[in-house]
Amino acid sequence: MQPPLILRVVFSALLALSVSPSAFCQPTLSTPAGSWTGSLSLPGASLRIVFHIKEVAAGSYTAIMDSPDQGARGIAVSRVVWNNDSLQLDVSSIGGSYTGRLNTDSLLFTGHWRQAGQRFPLNLNIAPKRPQTPKKPFPYREEEVTYTGKAAGVQLAATLTLPGGKGPFPAVLLITGSGPQNRNGELMGHEPFLVLADYLTRRGIAVLRADDRGVGRSTGDFGRATTRDFAGDALAGVNFLKARPEINPKQIGLIGQSEGGLIAPMVGAESRDVAFLVLMAGPGLPGDQLLRQQARDIMKAGGSSEGAIRQTLDLQAKMFSVLKQEQDPGQAEQKMQAVVKEAARQMTAEEKSQSGFNEAAAMGQIRQFTSPWFRYFISHDPVPVLKKIKVPVLAVNGEKDLQVDAGENLAAIRKALQEGGNKKVKVKALPGLNHLFQTATTGSPGEYARIGETFSPAAMQVVGDWITGLTKGR
Repeated sequence: MQPPLILRVVFSALLALSVSPSAFCQPTLSTPAGSWTGSLSLPGASLRIVFHIKEVAAGSYTAIMDSPDQGARGIAVSRVVWNNDSLQLDVSSIGGSYTGRLNTDSLLFTGHWRQAGQRFPLNLNIAPKRPQTPKKPFPYREEEVTYTGKAAGVQLAATLTLPGGKGPFPAVLLITGSGPQNRNGELMGHEPFLVLADYLTRRGIAVLRADDRGVGRSTGDFGRATTRDFAGDALAGVNFLKARPEINPKQIGLIGQSEGGLIAPMVGAESRDVAFLVLMAGPGLPGDQLLRQQARDIMKAGGSSEGAIRQTLDLQAKMFSVLKQEQDPGQAEQKMQAVVKEAARQMTAEEKSQSGFNEAAAMGQIRQFTSPWFRYFISHDPVPVLKKIKVPVLAVNGEKDLQVDAGENLAAIRKALQEGGNKKVKVKALPGLNHLFQTATTGSPGEYARIGETFSPAAMQVVGDWITGLTKGR
């Protein structure tokens, strides 16, 4: 569920990061303990940074750093120095450091991030509270489980929540969006899958949610996997649920968000054990078209000119063309480098400024575009798969979603399902909600971290009512 965008959006690569989720306590006014978030302003982009600081003894602190826009969490902070409201955080693994001073009245650190000989302003605000995050004890059973993925060497670690009572219960498997995600879909202090699982389990629906392969306690190599591989992991989750005596094997459904909305139909088309699908912000357009729509809408919302948008989309189209035509990664890199150099040659300084184009940053992104995941994604068309789905489907999007446009994608999903002969389809655009199903002002990804709400109660009710209506009494 990340922005992480449906595309793993790549910003100027200042940091080389690894992933490991963690949580720490909230701050007081007299110490830096807590979660602090801010944005680095880079050429053509903004990169969110989060520091989680924990007091381990009186006056002694440890910390980790997150870079949500790069899908990275849990980078160790090698040194924390706190003295008279001044803070220094050294991150030796990436050659970076932060220094700032705390205004205890406004809970704001004012300071700078230094890395690779450069200095960037970085102000840190206390991370917003997440009031929806459920707290134990829960009025249901919670069990830590593991099961074998479809690929060799993949063991998936997960949480199964079971309603009170004897059962057997209807059940859903939650499928995450793009980027490395843990079972709670954790990002920017939000844990949307934890919130959704809690809500559904309280309504009598069992929920299985797993760490992605290579994330958290799951094994496997995330970096070499494609959407198709993740579908195999989801199918393993269905098989696990089917074998549990507490689960009604005829009432197992899938809830996929963002890229998970691509994965769920793949599994549903392959397995007769899937009884229903819920697609939340799922794509109905081919990957390259979706990314074109995404770039256009986000740039427009950010105030970019039409000329800058056209230049960006033109460069994007040329890069995608190279990826589709050149299968050799080395050759593809060279050809994309030539595309970037030619784009830089043709643009004026003013045009580069307006579009946020940075040649060095673009060059740094190219290798990530040749990854198996990205190649698969831009070439995948969800329509042929959707036409194979005969089970009931609920497809919902937020009307303010700038990553997966509600109008274009819901229309494509509805059309594909209907052309396949599926008459059990409900499609709904939810007013006021963004890609993460938060109540939003603009829908921009820049709002995600600032919104206290993790998951709109109205959106959860739409999903819960639909599943309950489908499974009750059967």
